[in-house]
Amino acid sequence: MSNPFDDDSAQFYVLINEEGEHSLWPIFAAVPTGWTIAHGAAARTACLEYVEAHWLDMRPASLIAAMNPEAN
Repeated sequence: MSNPFDDDSAQFYVLINEEGEHSLWPIFAAVPTGWTIAHGAAARTACLEYVEAHWLDMRPASLIAAMNPEAN
């Protein structure tokens, strides 16, 4: 059985959580609790391009805030 996350012919969502973390998610799977759809349904490549364009700082939002207390 192949990995559904590697299927270039499948449709995906880009999910985001409250920490600003992104995840590529196949549309046939239920969206996990704590995640919302930020982009899609779209082709895998389009979703990966979205992630690359929008998730510029991979640190969780809480870590960013802790490292920049003057911004709070």
